Amino acid sequence: MAGNPHGRRSAPAPTSGTLTWKSIVGVFGYARRALGLVWATSRGVTIALGVGAVVSGVAPTAMAWAGKRLVDAIVTASATHEVADRDAALMWVAIEAGLALVLMISTRLINILRSLLRAQLGNRINVMILEKALSLDLTQFEDSETYDMLTRARREASSRPLSMVMRTFSLAQGTIALAGLLGLLAAFSPLALAVLVGAALPAFVAEAKFSGDAFRLFRWRTPETREQVYVETVLAREDHAKEVKLYDLGPRLLRRYQAIFDRVFADDRALSWRRGLWGIALGVLGAAAFYGMYVWIALAAIAQTITLGAMTMYVVVFRQAQSTMGNLLSDVGGLYEDNLYLSTLYELLDLPVRGAAAGKVGGATAGPDPGDGVRFEHVSFTYPGASTPALDDVSLHVPPGSKLAIVGENGSGKTTLIKLLAGLYVPTQGRVLVDGLPLQEWDAATLRRRIGVIFQDFVRYQLTVGENIGAGDDRAYDDRARWAEAADKGLAAPVIAELPTGYDTQLGKWFREGRELSLGQWQKVALARAFMRKDADILVLDEPTASMDAAAEVAIFDRFRERTKDQIAIVISHRFSTVRMADRIVVLDGGKVIESGSHDELLAQGGRYATLFKLQARGYQ
Repeated sequence: MAGNPHGRRSAPAPTSGTLTWKSIVGVFGYARRALGLVWATSRGVTIALGVGAVVSGVAPTAMAWAGKRLVDAIVTASATHEVADRDAALMWVAIEAGLALVLMISTRLINILRSLLRAQLGNRINVMILEKALSLDLTQFEDSETYDMLTRARREASSRPLSMVMRTFSLAQGTIALAGLLGLLAAFSPLALAVLVGAALPAFVAEAKFSGDAFRLFRWRTPETREQVYVETVLAREDHAKEVKLYDLGPRLLRRYQAIFDRVFADDRALSWRRGLWGIALGVLGAAAFYGMYVWIALAAIAQTITLGAMTMYVVVFRQAQSTMGNLLSDVGGLYEDNLYLSTLYELLDLPVRGAAAGKVGGATAGPDPGDGVRFEHVSFTYPGASTPALDDVSLHVPPGSKLAIVGENGSGKTTLIKLLAGLYVPTQGRVLVDGLPLQEWDAATLRRRIGVIFQDFVRYQLTVGENIGAGDDRAYDDRARWAEAADKGLAAPVIAELPTGYDTQLGKWFREGRELSLGQWQKVALARAFMRKDADILVLDEPTASMDAAAEVAIFDRFRERTKDQIAIVISHRFSTVRMADRIVVLDGGKVIESGSHDELLAQGGRYATLFKLQARGYQ
């Protein structure tokens, strides 16, 4: 594709779909769920909007009829000069003014209520999307299709239910108004009704077709939209700024951002021109129908088959009926479009949870063999879409209180093993047990409390120091005494003591007065977070000291052994000065356990571990 050096698109732009009445009616399947969502959000506002729609629907017909009576009363009063006829004309002025006032007030109130409901409904839907995100399995977060669904839902679906409800009320209002207007117009000629409908239907069909085309285009380009957002993030966030400036990536990324826009805009421009030109042509058709009716009504008045007041009313009624009919069909087309976009919301909300999240259905709070510790029994795991397993027939036993170190080159399966233990993945084959009970049979909350993990790619929350530490145990999130205890265990206390407001110091640069830490300091805060889990009898540290100096590393692991005497401790590290402190060391290679034993035993074997140890030791000589 021209202008697309990165080859992001693998398929051509979607062509116009065939529009049938079945396709139009079939897409309204989400309307009931959307209306139920709005009703649950605010029943009072929903009822008030319904009442307002009825009032606004009746008022135009009543005003048109009152306008006819007013003109006829004025003609009569001007001919008779009678006081009674003059008073009758003034009465109709007052009636029409009263109806206009009612219509104005109801319209204003509807706008106020719509604004309130928009805020409530937008928040409710965003909460639903975020709740769904929390329920998804980790492998789903690692799938680009899931990100596409989240992007589509958050971009459009949050506003569509309110739009659907407002269009529904508008449809009811228009139907009521149109019924009255058509009743008045039928008194002139039933043929006028056929002209009205015939002029309005083509515009409706065209608009529904273009709405479908716009939706297909919206779905097709979601990956490019996400790419554009990502490039914008890289250009505008402080954690990317150093490399962007150092490597002078800014101009290149900005050109990429613009190129994505140009591709997307080209599709939008083509659709807008087609939609606009059809709109002009059909608008001419509508204007011709109106002025043809105008001539017809005028000739009838000249022939004195209708009164001047009737002529005025019929002209106004046809104009209002034409406008109302157009609005009515536009609302139907809009409902069709809203349902198309709502499908993206319910596509996400109805997405089945798979893997670990779906598998945690047990309710056990204790295992049958508390003295057994952790077991991996012939565990294999293959990532979705991968052809080779990340772990292949791994069997391990980690008794209570023991210290296990896992070593291996990058990609050997170390972190995958920990994610399986933490319940983030479900084994493709085999099973993981704690206290003799498979993970899927445990109560999820109980299991999480028993396992404390710090990953190498730990999160640096843009929160206060205390909240960064408290995140390790939601039940003690605000417990300052627990913060201090955990910070002491993780050697973060000296770092925190130097900060201007201690545990209340804002970390990161996203918010006002935020302080940035070095990576090693952040790692100590993350260690403290892991130590927040007071009830955890399984502690897992994935490269916990990768950003610390050697002295800090020794201090951390001396403290770690001291504070985890009765706990299972599993450590992943590339530093052999660290892993040699473990009771047992496991060497992974290609997802398989190739060696297992103590430091001395593995050196004596002269295998992979011994080779790696000697290579690293040589670097310190």
